[in-house]
Formats: sequence, C-alpha cells, structure tokens
Amino acid sequence: MTTPETVQVMAALGEARFVGGAVRNALLGAPVSDTDIAVPMPPEESLARLKAKGIKVVETGLEHGTVTAVLGNRAFEITSLRRDVETDGRHAKVAFTDDWAEDAARRDFTINALYASTEGEIFDYATGVEDLIAGRVRFVGEPGQRIAEDYLRVLRLFRFHAWYGKGEIDPDGLRAAAEARDKLKTLSAERVAKELLRLVAAPRPGPVLRVMAATGILSELLPGALQLPRLEKLTELDAANGLAADPVLRLAALLPDGEEAAQAAAVALKLSNADRDRLAGAVGAEKIAAHLSAQQARQLLYRWGAARFSDKVRLQWAQSATGAGAWRMLLQMANNWQRPRFPLTGRDVMAAGVVEGPEVGRVLAALEDWWIEGDFAADEGALRSRLKAVLAQGQP
Repeated sequence: MTTPETVQVMAALGEARFVGGAVRNALLGAPVSDTDIAVPMPPEESLARLKAKGIKVVETGLEHGTVTAVLGNRAFEITSLRRDVETDGRHAKVAFTDDWAEDAARRDFTINALYASTEGEIFDYATGVEDLIAGRVRFVGEPGQRIAEDYLRVLRLFRFHAWYGKGEIDPDGLRAAAEARDKLKTLSAERVAKELLRLVAAPRPGPVLRVMAATGILSELLPGALQLPRLEKLTELDAANGLAADPVLRLAALLPDGEEAAQAAAVALKLSNADRDRLAGAVGAEKIAAHLSAQQARQLLYRWGAARFSDKVRLQWAQSATGAGAWRMLLQMANNWQRPRFPLTGRDVMAAGVVEGPEVGRVLAALEDWWIEGDFAADEGALRSRLKAVLAQGQP
C-alpha cells in the first residue's frame, strides 16, 4: 500500500480507498496479491484522472464501474462505488453511488467489506474487523438474499472459510448455501472451477470439503465417489515436507482413480487440455511403488516425465503406509532428473536400409526400449551396432 506506484495511483484518483482482500490480508499480516481500490466517482471520471497524470488505463469493465491502472509492472483494479439495481444469480445490473456504506452493503462477506485510506484508517461498515479477528465468515445482511444475487457465493462461503474461518461454518450461511446448491449448475463451469481450485489450495481444505459433501454441494460439482481421506493426507504431507500447495494435484487426489473419472471432472469443470491430461496422468491405472530401484525409477521418469512421476509419487504417498524416506527419495530423483537424449532418429533407421513407413517407427521404438532397459548406458555406436544386429535378424 505504500509502494511508489500505489501512492502515485491513489494521488491521481484523489478520494480513494483500498478495499476488500488488500485490507483484509494487511490486517492479518498475510501477503497481498491484488490491490483493489474503490472510488466515489463514475468510472469515466477515474479514467480521466488517471490519464491526466500519464498513467496507463485499461477499460476492463466500464459498465460495471471498473478500470485497471497499469504502472510499472503492477496493475490496480479501480471500481466505482455501486449499488445493485437488478440481479439474476449470475449477473448484476448496477448503478453508481458516492455512498461508501451503500457499496459495503452489496458486498458478500463482512471481512471483504473493509476499506482503508492511504493513511491506514480503517472503515468498517459491517463488523468486518470483529469477524476477521474471530475467524467468522459471515454474509453481509441476509445470507439467502446475498446468495440469490450471485450463486457463486455458495462456493465462496466455503472457500473463504477454508482460508480465514475458525471453527464451524456460520450456520445461517451454511443453511442458505445448502438450499441454493441446485443453482450451481446455472453458473459457468469456468467460474466454478476457479473457485474450487482456490478452495483446495487452502492449508486445510478437508473439513470444509466434508461439510460440502454432507450438504450435497460437492456432488453438484464433481462426479463419483470422492477420496477425501487421500486429499487430507496430501495436505498434511505438503505441510510436513514444505511442499507448495498444488490445486490441480489436490483435485486429482480428491477424484476416484481411473482416467474416466479425470475426464468426467475435466469436462464438468471445463478445464484446459493441459489440466485434463495432468489429472488423467495422475489418477490413471499405472501405480508407483515406494521401493523402486534407482534403475526402475529412471525408466519411469524417462517414459512419464518428471512432472507426471512426481504427481504419482505424491498421490501414492498420500495413501500409503510405507515410510516417508522412500517417497522423499523418489521426489528428489524427479527434482534432479535430466532426461537423456536418445541418440538415433528415423533417418538413421532408413539409412540402415529400412524403407520409409511404419516399420521405421517399430524398429526405432524397439531400439529405444533396449536402450532404456540397459539404463541408457548404450552410446550412439552401440545403438548402431544393435540396429545392424536387429536388421540382420529380420525383426525389431
């Protein structure tokens, strides 16, 4: 909040306050990733003031009152104070206002309805500071009404409780969320996926996910019999071993084993092709044992790649009674893995007399298998000799 870029943007806007997550996390002493700013003026006025000071501005959502200022390598989302005119559970039609309390009244949770001046003065219109200290995630106003304005708030209740809540989830909010669970299917899969991945990235998402399962909300999002114990063990292992929370891997831990389940989840959440393939690779049929020999581990690293190998190690570790040392050693191998280059190509096979076509691929694959089984020891000369021997025998 005190960096030169922030000070410059706030000075250009005039009357402006930090809002939401930046204030909440600053009060908690937690890292601030996004610097959101609220202003009591229409977006066109924000735009004009920033441009007058030579600050680059992107019109990210004028109809909703939002512009983005870009200064140096930082972006600041600046939103005009608003009140809802019309909502349908997915989109809102808003009107602009200069009333800070009116803007606070339309926000989702009390801990997000916090504002701060550049001098550090806190403006709390909804007991947000009190709830933040107590670890209470409560809706501003009546929970059912807040959820009806945007059904994504069903998931946001659980996500924010996983990150900031203590003890039981607010009963009024939980009741309203459970009653609106069937509305989740009206939301875009992309919004749901983003919220779910943020939730599972929390330090201890397990208890919240168990409540979601008990209320029938989790089954609205993901198909199949979910493996909550495996996810909980994975989060424990992450904390105990200093491993970064990986939301896609944690989603994989939650899913039933098998590529079919991974594909179904990827479709339901409209995940990227890369995330879909990663889920399928992590929960696919192939298993990995803790006590692999170094040679066996190198073979799997070569065939799967270090990323998929690591995913499988962490998932198997999360459902294994085997000692941690063996799993840590496998992860260390993956972290230090440098993939050897197979010396031959299809051109070499054709130069040895194989006619261009499918036979070239078969011969090359057989040579590569032999090279892998020999722990990658054969150099180019040895492989050429093997190629001659294979062709002389008349079969790969």
